[in-house]
Amino acid sequence: MRALFIAGSAVVALGAVFHLQGRSLVGPESSFMYSNPDWVIHGALIALAGAAMIVGALARARS
Repeated sequence: MRALFIAGSAVVALGAVFHLQGRSLVGPESSFMYSNPDWVIHGALIALAGAAMIVGALARARS
């Protein structure tokens, strides 16, 4: 369960970075993700998937 929690945390962090790159807040301007509205949505969905992984890990740890 610990590995799933750590993996979920990494996925949330990467999703947040992708989201922020899509919003032109972080990253190099030469990146294909920079200022790309598609990556605002993709990043949010990736972060949401990571959050689901964390919730699943915590639920398994409690049972």
